[in-house]
Amino acid sequence: MMAMLLLAYTLNFIDRQIIGILAVPIKADLGLSDAQLGLMGGLAFALFYTGLGIPIAMMADRYDRSRIMTAALAVWSLMTALCGLTQNFWQLFVARLGVGVGEAGGVAPAYTLIGDLFPPEKRARALALYSFGIPIGSASGIVFGGVIATLIDWRSAFFIVGFAGLLLAPLFRRVVRDPRGDRPAGTAHATLGTVLRLLFRKPSFWLLSIGAACSSMMGYGLFFWLPSFLVRSFGLSLLDASLGYGAILLTAGLAGIWMGGALSDGLADRSKAYYALVPAFAFIATIPFYAMGISATSLTAALAFLFVPTALGLVWLGPVVAAVQAVVPRDMRSTTSAIFLFVNNLIGIGVGTPAIGWISDLLKARYGDEALRYAILSGTAFYVAATLFLLLAALRLPRDWHEEED
Repeated sequence: MMAMLLLAYTLNFIDRQIIGILAVPIKADLGLSDAQLGLMGGLAFALFYTGLGIPIAMMADRYDRSRIMTAALAVWSLMTALCGLTQNFWQLFVARLGVGVGEAGGVAPAYTLIGDLFPPEKRARALALYSFGIPIGSASGIVFGGVIATLIDWRSAFFIVGFAGLLLAPLFRRVVRDPRGDRPAGTAHATLGTVLRLLFRKPSFWLLSIGAACSSMMGYGLFFWLPSFLVRSFGLSLLDASLGYGAILLTAGLAGIWMGGALSDGLADRSKAYYALVPAFAFIATIPFYAMGISATSLTAALAFLFVPTALGLVWLGPVVAAVQAVVPRDMRSTTSAIFLFVNNLIGIGVGTPAIGWISDLLKARYGDEALRYAILSGTAFYVAATLFLLLAALRLPRDWHEEED
């Protein structure tokens, strides 16, 4: 089950992030601006992904999570394939909205299913293992998209990854079984109002959510824009940029995610605050390395410096998601996870990706192709904000922790 959940999450991020490496040929083919690319890569996806996530998660708290995730996998894969048929900005924008509709049902139910499969003292590592789908999927999307776009065209890349998800959906349904199934008719379940009333008494939840969102503004922005930065500022081919950044994202991402889960689980006996402190210290440590990597004039130096912050920027996934699961009772976890994802992704994807594009367009008259370099540098301020929110969350998290009876 964990292997299949990881595979589905990997496809989730391939479909989500492949647009970043394909932005170069799409911009040339469809004549788009950086601001339009940012909207398509951020807001187009985030609008429906975040908006539908909460009602779908409420269904997951009541009905079979395997069925919901299977349907979600099929929908986002179909819409990814349809991206390859688009002929202009608005058609591609609508197709990316459809990808967001599907992916809205893929993550929050998986978080809670893993929460049911593993005890609290192992949950951060289990969620870190599941989160391996982010660097594996993002790196695969970047590399695969670059290879296919170079050898064939960008449309074929969308077709291939979309059809792969459609083929996986029936196998996913057979392998992933919800041990709870559908809750019996008449079983009481928490309403959205009940969940929100509880969460408003848990300030650590909101601090964790906003802190993660601030970090995601830089994280998702880099996933989307860094391949374009390597092409524009260092003159790399699309294929070389995809291979270089894909290798960094895969190796550094896996190391950083596992480090975060292992450290927080290991330190949790001392205090639950470490589920917020571990990522807070990681975020603040990313800033000088990003500044050196993005400012470097040598490609080798840039890639070497970017390795460290790529790892540290993903440390938060295991501990923060585990803490979000732990502040509420079991029957509220899917809805709570969806509210967390709503905050994180609406701000992180919906604002971070287009913000860098807008800043790049504003600076283009002065800096030309180097405008994207300075736009990315400005985004390191997001990590400062993320650190402050998580430090505040650490002060409250031990009191907000919900102790499970089992």
